Amino acid sequence: MSFLKTLFGIGKDDAEKAPAAREEYNGFIIIAEPMTVGNQFQIAGTIRKIVGDETKNHHFVRADYFSAEDDAAEATLRKAKQAIDQLGDDLFD
Repeated sequence: MSFLKTLFGIGKDDAEKAPAAREEYNGFIIIAEPMTVGNQFQIAGTIRKIVGDETKNHHFVRADYFSAEDDAAEATLRKAKQAIDQLGDDLFD
């Protein structure tokens, strides 16, 4: 099975990989998880909010690429904050 994962470019499960960055912002939790694309990193992450006993998630990917994972993680946090400021709870609709 690992041969097939390697063949199709599938690495470790997302659950096994630690997020590149995590930050709380205005009652939301931002988890930066840049995607590896070739030798670059693409903006990707999750915006999460806990409402009562329900956890709401909004996954996002943007077209921006960076040569360093740290730069992609920083940009992911910045884009997520912008989305929260503009849309707030409407992210989950």
